[in-house]
Amino acid sequence: MFVIFLRFSENKSQASQFMQGHKSWIKQGLDDGVFLLVGSLQPNKGGAVLAHNIELADLENRVKNDPFVAENVVTAEIMEISPHQGDERLNFLLS
Repeated sequence: MFVIFLRFSENKSQASQFMQGHKSWIKQGLDDGVFLLVGSLQPNKGGAVLAHNIELADLENRVKNDPFVAENVVTAEIMEISPHQGDERLNFLLS
């Protein structure tokens, strides 16, 4: 499982130009079953994605294809989590 932090860069002002592509990238990740949760970092710091069912190299390639990343609107940091315990509703993440 991975957490992707998408922190706004010095090109944050260009976000509106690439927002539709970024939203399409998010939808594709959700449709593919890779993204579990997508949200904003507060206050107005960027975004975060919880991802699973993907290898790190494949996730890195997916993240590079985000228009926000490609156009340096955000910088991406991928953190891997090896879950060991969790609420039973999240057991699918423990396998």
